[in-house]
Amino acid sequence: MSNSLLNSSVIAKESLMQFKNALGFTRGVNRQYDKQFARSGAKIGNTINIRKPQRYTVSDGAVVDLQNVSDETIALTLDQRKHVAFQFSTEELTLNIEEFSPRYLAPAALALANKVDFTGLAKAETDVYNAVGAPGTTPTDVDVALDAGQKLNEFSCPQGDRSIILNPKAQNKIVFGGKALFNPTAEIAKQYKSGVISQASGFDWRMAQNVKLHTVGPLGGTPAVKTDVSTEGATSVVTKTWTSAAASRLKKGDVITFADVYAVNPLSFESTGELQQFVVTADMSSNSSGEGTVSFLPAIYTADSGAKQNVTKFPEADDAILIFGAASTYANKVSPCNIAYHKDAFILGTADLEIPNNVEMGSVARDPESGLSIRFIRFYDGVNDRLISRLDILFGWLTARPEWACRIQG
Repeated sequence: MSNSLLNSSVIAKESLMQFKNALGFTRGVNRQYDKQFARSGAKIGNTINIRKPQRYTVSDGAVVDLQNVSDETIALTLDQRKHVAFQFSTEELTLNIEEFSPRYLAPAALALANKVDFTGLAKAETDVYNAVGAPGTTPTDVDVALDAGQKLNEFSCPQGDRSIILNPKAQNKIVFGGKALFNPTAEIAKQYKSGVISQASGFDWRMAQNVKLHTVGPLGGTPAVKTDVSTEGATSVVTKTWTSAAASRLKKGDVITFADVYAVNPLSFESTGELQQFVVTADMSSNSSGEGTVSFLPAIYTADSGAKQNVTKFPEADDAILIFGAASTYANKVSPCNIAYHKDAFILGTADLEIPNNVEMGSVARDPESGLSIRFIRFYDGVNDRLISRLDILFGWLTARPEWACRIQG
């Protein structure tokens, strides 16, 4: 290919391709809402409302039992603005794109992709309440994927478009542990040679160094519910019998259950036979009486809430509280939040940033397939007498269906 002067459109499109190819977790999420942000001049804080699907109960007999239709929406906000700035000379614009890209664009796009994946994977720790595995112990076989799949199935998650993201250690252990499985010989050989799982147990598998690490709170005592919960939509409970007056007994991201509070299937509204798991949404400290208020998600809805029901009953006074994982004082206190998820569990929105005036070069590239958007500009810094280039992305994450995701603790 003969050398010609590269323009901003070519650079932006190549940057977008490199960015898209470097994504891990983000490849498996819903990006259908990007087009609603595809307008010039989008800014941090822009929001769209996404309508949640309706849920109904089934009635008996010929007489109509009319149900109210209530449109619930959740907000997707563009709250993340990231960029990478670098320098290259005008002479280097005469390189062909095959030379220019690996030198400048690929490293910058990789850094941006890692940041997008990292912020998305943080949702696994803060928003996802389903959890399997053993915190502090690296999984060694695909059984954990089957356990995670069970959780998703119990919440009526569709079978297709499911992914698993593992940290490097978990991937290595599971690939090694699966070498003797009764799977197609060619597939096992491919996994063993590459050290990578591609598809297994109903999931597409990928590895990411950005898997979020979680440390369980120090805990202490024999925690229990102090007062009955009785309000539909409750997201907090007063607890007792913690070790007295200690900071952060529970940490944000801890997973808890209440004795005899079982999850229900969202279609049949029958108990799944598994305790409903809840994720703690704020650090909780105990007072001198060993009491503290725990905030959590999901909100609690019983049969009185009709189609919103997600548990068999409210937590009651003296119900024991169980914490998923050992206290942080134990040796294996740090637990990677590997994640199994359906595409619609998480939504990423990206926006087309405006090209400012008085730049030497500038272009926005949007991928029609994935909806991803990236901006490239180059401008002159008169103070320091240099040309500065930058790649920018504007995006936001939303956990739309947390019940369709499951942490695989390691």
